[in-house]
Amino acid sequence: MLLGVSSEKFLLGRAVFCPTIPTMNVLVTGGCGFIGANFVHQQRRLFPTDRLVVLDALTYCGNLRNLEGLTKDPGLAFVRGDICDAERVAQLLRDEHIEAIVHFAAESHVDRSILGPMPFVRTNVVGTTTLLEAARKAQLGRFLHVSTDEVYGTLGPTDPAFTESTPLAPRSPYAASKAASDHLALAYAHTYGLPVVVTRCSNNYGPYQFPEKLLPLMILSALDDKPLPVYGDGQQVRDWIYVADHCSGINAALRRGVPGEVYNFGGHAERTNLNMVHAVLALLGKPRSLIRFVADRPGHDRRYAVEFGKAERELGWTPQWTLEDGLRETVRWYRENPAWCQSVQSGEYRTFYDRNYTMRLDSASEVALCG
Repeated sequence: MLLGVSSEKFLLGRAVFCPTIPTMNVLVTGGCGFIGANFVHQQRRLFPTDRLVVLDALTYCGNLRNLEGLTKDPGLAFVRGDICDAERVAQLLRDEHIEAIVHFAAESHVDRSILGPMPFVRTNVVGTTTLLEAARKAQLGRFLHVSTDEVYGTLGPTDPAFTESTPLAPRSPYAASKAASDHLALAYAHTYGLPVVVTRCSNNYGPYQFPEKLLPLMILSALDDKPLPVYGDGQQVRDWIYVADHCSGINAALRRGVPGEVYNFGGHAERTNLNMVHAVLALLGKPRSLIRFVADRPGHDRRYAVEFGKAERELGWTPQWTLEDGLRETVRWYRENPAWCQSVQSGEYRTFYDRNYTMRLDSASEVALCG
């Protein structure tokens, strides 16, 4: 069972499936991260006869505690390893008789990519290519590559939402590394006939998200009555999708997606970052005076939104969680799991927070005092 979670709708994402692919042995890369772990929990409930092998390097945001409750599950195995290790990956595919890969493993935080791009190139580009090459040689039946709407670039206030045919125009080192990995994945489909499916989603939120991302950072800061650092004017717009909905979409694409195709997943929930922060404070009963507007990050994209009619038509998928319900569930989870929260708010997290936010917050305080 998930830490502190007993709601079946969370585990199942309220989804109903009609699988067209039989039971599989699946390698899940990055299965100890935020979305990967939620996928593993959901997958074990929806398809208990599948065998899942989780490969994770357990970097700063990979956490074995995210898989608590599954350690004795005979249908799940954990292997600590690096997706850039070609020999290790090839051996895993052979030894575990892997038939499909669901590829979550990635460096995914834009702020970190601005501070240092090279880990993003290594993991997202070299790592993905290593997996693709191993999958090609092993003649796997499916390679599901999980990507992001950030590869499309940015939108103006009245621009139509991104579709799967929108040209890629990444604007951060993170987005550029993911766009490169998307191109490589689809090239392997076209050149080698590898049955690749690419998915791109809007902003995820939910349990197990590392608190460098907006919502858990705001939730945990507010719980401790600490300042909430909001970039710029807070008017950046994102489409928000609850993680259980995203995972049900990945499951649908894994089993029913057409090889060589791309599927967008979104939540039909465009909100400004400031709107989301206000909602968090309201759910926690905290004052808006905790908000501190800080210097914006370089190249901050103004708006993302995705159109996901293709996933509805071809996969039979649609988001089931409203933003209000999902946000309420997310806040509840962080409030009810203080041990998990405390365990991830030290070490690398503290170093990054101090480097990225402390100076900004100090500057914001000086401006407020001078004003």
